Amino acid sequence: MDTLIKNAAELLAQPTSLFTLLAVLVFIFGYLQMRRIRFTTSMLINVALMLALTIVLHQLRIFHMPQGGSVTLGAMVPLLFLTYRYGAGIGCLAGFVYGMINLMQDAFIVHPLQVLFDYPLPYMALAIAAAVPGRIYLGAALAFTARFLCHYISGVVFFGSYAPPDTSPYLYSLVFNATYLVPEAVICLLLLRILPVPRLLAAMDQRTPLYGAKPL
Repeated sequence: MDTLIKNAAELLAQPTSLFTLLAVLVFIFGYLQMRRIRFTTSMLINVALMLALTIVLHQLRIFHMPQGGSVTLGAMVPLLFLTYRYGAGIGCLAGFVYGMINLMQDAFIVHPLQVLFDYPLPYMALAIAAAVPGRIYLGAALAFTARFLCHYISGVVFFGSYAPPDTSPYLYSLVFNATYLVPEAVICLLLLRILPVPRLLAAMDQRTPLYGAKPL
């Protein structure tokens, strides 16, 4: 609780960051409104369950980097499920909410844009999996590539000073983020291979039209 209060206070002390996050949230709801996506009880329950599962899996860390970033037991799979099931809009919203939860758990703020690129955007980027409906593995690979790019840009622009002497910040950010994101992506792809994904997605919500769960 003390950590949550401390992180919330740190965020409140950065009004520019708050306005930036609010602008992203308004954009997401604008997109949902434009696509005429209606929230149903089943959808809200599934979003809440998948977010809770993501939080739990994120705590089951196989490896944790000293300066942030973890290899988990497939924490991103539930967020991918929401994108596969409901499309990019709901995937972005769930990613934003999880990014905010992650921010409250472990805030490190140096700039408003850094907040975006390290917290909501990497998880919102997983919604790019919706660009290839039915191609579950390809969608997951694209999603992790997009997440990697967010962290990579943040590493180059805002954390290049952490690079060892005579080391390019571009190389430093590449190696640092690949160290944990590549194993994380491999674990998620293995889980997607093992799990009966289309059947699970179809069982999540019987009333909402199915998005992107075609047979592989």
